[in-house]
Amino acid sequence: MVTQEQVEFFQENGYLHLPQVFDREELKAMSDELDYVMETFANWNAAWKGPWRKDYLSDEESEKAQLVAIHELQHYAASWTRALAKQEVGDSLGALMATDTVEIHHCTLHAKGPSAGAPFPMHQDVPFYPHSDGRYIDGLVHMDDANESSGNIKFLAGSHKLGPLEHITGPETAPHLPTDKYRLQDAVSVPAEAGDMVLFHLWTIHGSAVNNSGAWRRLVRVGFRDPRNVQVGGQALGRPGLMIKGVRPQVEGQEVNVYGNWGR
Repeated sequence: MVTQEQVEFFQENGYLHLPQVFDREELKAMSDELDYVMETFANWNAAWKGPWRKDYLSDEESEKAQLVAIHELQHYAASWTRALAKQEVGDSLGALMATDTVEIHHCTLHAKGPSAGAPFPMHQDVPFYPHSDGRYIDGLVHMDDANESSGNIKFLAGSHKLGPLEHITGPETAPHLPTDKYRLQDAVSVPAEAGDMVLFHLWTIHGSAVNNSGAWRRLVRVGFRDPRNVQVGGQALGRPGLMIKGVRPQVEGQEVNVYGNWGR
C-alpha cells in the first residue's frame, strides 16, 4: 500500500515512483515470457511518426529508430495475468484514485531497442483513450533498468492540473504537444530499476528520449481506472477490463452483453 505522503506527492506532482513492486522470481517469469511474446507476436515497427521527430532525433537516429509493441500481454502469458492482478497493485491504485474499485483498461508493451530505441514526444495519454473524468492512472512496469542513457520516462511535474490539452494530431503523426512550448529538457527525469513501477495521471505531460545504451529498455504501460469513469473514445473503447480491486459497480446506461462488450 502507498503511504499518505506518497498519495500527497502524487496529487501534487501527477506521478509516483514505486520501487520493487515485483520480486526477482516474478520478474524472471514475466521477462522470459515477454521475450517469447515479443519474438512471436509483437509489432517490431511501432515507432511513432511525425514532424516532432526533427526535434528529438538526428537524421541517422530517425532512420534507425525502433520500437516493439503489442497490446494485452495478459492474453499471451499467465505470468502477466498474475502480475496485473497483484493485490498490492490494486490497493495502491485504489488509494491514489480514492476509490474502492479498480479496473484494468489496457496493457501495452513499449520496448526500445538497443542503441536505436525510438523516443516519445511530450504528450498526455488522454488523446489515445479519452475518459469523462480524471480517475485514471497509467502505470509503467519496468522490465529493465531505465536511465538517461536508455531513455527513461520524464514528466512535467504538476501538469495534470492543466486538465486535458489540445494535441497536434493527423494521419501522419502521433498525437503530441507543441515542441517549442512543452520541452523534454524541462521535464523531471525518473530513472527506475527492473521490477519498479512508475505511476502517472492520465493528464500528466510526459515523454522520453532515444535509447542510446547498448541494452533493451522494455517497459509495459498498464492503464488503471475507476470503472465509473466512462470512456468516450480511443483504444479499447467498449471493452470491459479485468477487475483488480473491489466489485464492478453498475453504471447507468451501461451493461455487459453476452460477448463481453458494453451494451447501451
